Amino acid sequence: MLSPARTPPPRPPARGGRGSHRLRLVLLAAALLATVVGSLAIGAGHVPLGRVLPGVFSPDGGSRAELIVHELRLPRTLLGIAVGMALGLAGAVMQALTRNPLAEPGLLGVNGGAALAVVLVIAATRADDVLVCVWAAFAGAAGAAALVYLIGARGRGGAAPARLVLAGAAVNAVSSALTAGVMLLTPHTFGGFRFWQVGSLGGREMPVLLRVLPFIAAGTVLALLLARPLNALGMGDDAGRALGSRPGRTRVLGAAAVVLLCGSATAAAGPIAFLGLAVPFIVRTAVGPDQRLVLPYSLLLAPVLLLGADIIGRVSAPGELETGIVTAFLGAPLFAVMVRRGRTRDL
Repeated sequence: MLSPARTPPPRPPARGGRGSHRLRLVLLAAALLATVVGSLAIGAGHVPLGRVLPGVFSPDGGSRAELIVHELRLPRTLLGIAVGMALGLAGAVMQALTRNPLAEPGLLGVNGGAALAVVLVIAATRADDVLVCVWAAFAGAAGAAALVYLIGARGRGGAAPARLVLAGAAVNAVSSALTAGVMLLTPHTFGGFRFWQVGSLGGREMPVLLRVLPFIAAGTVLALLLARPLNALGMGDDAGRALGSRPGRTRVLGAAAVVLLCGSATAAAGPIAFLGLAVPFIVRTAVGPDQRLVLPYSLLLAPVLLLGADIIGRVSAPGELETGIVTAFLGAPLFAVMVRRGRTRDL
């Protein structure tokens, strides 16, 4: 007897036609290019626009301006692109998994686990090498997320969104308490941890980006492949199963994508607030809840906002503000607006 054919999930309503979406994506790509040029040209040391391109492709630095671009600003800009893309995608996937527009990747315990691992490594080795902290932070983020999933998946109903959020809150609270305790017992850890904890693109060299880039690339591919399953998940587990979807597998793969993306970004740049929360909200307001649009839009918009915040921090007088501080200042008002409007209907 023939089994009934599986009906593909209906498309969520999108705002605007296909042509308008293509135009918006082109405009976002142009905005990203302009922000990249600004990130290479703007800073404490003046670099004329005519010296930006030679500086990018001049390893030896023919002039002081070209040396500044190649050695300092190019790694910072490339890291900003990668971290921005990772956080934007991670936020979009996290909000789709939990069906909560106020969710952000830190709910899986990623930030707390990464912070605890960094503190433990600095306390044990008395070394605050950036590359050592990157591997420690990634391992801590992955371990914390795995623990959250194991706790949230226990009992009847499996890994339901509410359970994952509660488990993530508990793991974050324990991790924060342990982090504070380690710093009190080993005061020498405070200096190295403070530099990582504030969240910054500065002071990171190209090897830092190269260490996390494979994980960001894998997480990006996985997240983009989950667009259709996430649309089905948004209809509810029962409706998704009736249409041939597998909610359990979608949640596991989505959580893996979030860990790869957010863990890598947090390891490289430290915890950067609000980007993973705000970007998907802005995108859904513009294009609707279809994840096939939300994910690529978030992929392009997040690095634009992150590099823009980094540029604002560089030109702030009298000294430079770290990127994490700027994103917190810009994101807090937006978060208040999101709470007041309560746009849960878009998920």
